[in-house]
Amino acid sequence: MQKVIFIDVDGTLVNENGVIPESAISAVKKARENGHLVLVCTGRSKAELFHEIKEVGFDGIIGAAGGYIEFGGKVLLHERVKPADVQHLVNFFSLHEIDFYLESNGGLFASDNCKNRVRTIIDKFLADNPESKEEVEKGLMPFRDSLIVGEELVRDDINKVSFLGSNLPIEVITKEFQSKFNVIPSTVPSFGKNSGELSVPGIHKATAIEKLLQHLKIDKEHTFAYGDGLNDLEMLEYVQYGIAMGNAKIAVKKVADDITDSHNDHGIYNSFKKYGLI
Repeated sequence: MQKVIFIDVDGTLVNENGVIPESAISAVKKARENGHLVLVCTGRSKAELFHEIKEVGFDGIIGAAGGYIEFGGKVLLHERVKPADVQHLVNFFSLHEIDFYLESNGGLFASDNCKNRVRTIIDKFLADNPESKEEVEKGLMPFRDSLIVGEELVRDDINKVSFLGSNLPIEVITKEFQSKFNVIPSTVPSFGKNSGELSVPGIHKATAIEKLLQHLKIDKEHTFAYGDGLNDLEMLEYVQYGIAMGNAKIAVKKVADDITDSHNDHGIYNSFKKYGLI
């Protein structure tokens, strides 16, 4: 029986350096060869799905934390942030000197200092972990290079927003935006304390999965999902088999039906093997 498999990106498909372990690539390809559908289901917008991810070969995309669905080259859903709400967050983050970038399918539009800040984060990581240089150049540097600085920030094509860590508590940021956005801590640890994401309210990965399954006319009992972060909670609870990575946050492991190994310890491959997907 054909299964539908949803895989988060950061911390699940890719490791902390933004690189996909070879075992995960192999697992995805073998599962598709066996007739299963495999989709990325990520907080990233389409512009952040770089070449290394696309060339693995997926049947579709759920992006922007559930705000975008693409299957078979057809867009099934594309929710966007209202320009007035974009203006609000641009004003707020600028006032509090918080670095951020706005995610659209056509590009990542960064605040003035954001690109330099990301480079500082990468340089510090490399100073502490020089053995990771090759992986960082392959994984994190393409993200940094993709950030667009100097463009108009108040736009009508924004899917979601990511902000880097600052001295302003995330609780204060959440209070400011909770009536307009879903606010969650960042799924990228290197972004620092009080970093996070703002996405369209009422939408998450599970709502997108439900919509896609209705389109495909496939029952939920044939679904698997893999994740590690707080924006994966609804997804793992919704599908038939919700599986947390070994490196997942405690809250994610608590709601999961099973826990596999970490991304670097062949977690996706081992779990696919366990459940007979490959």
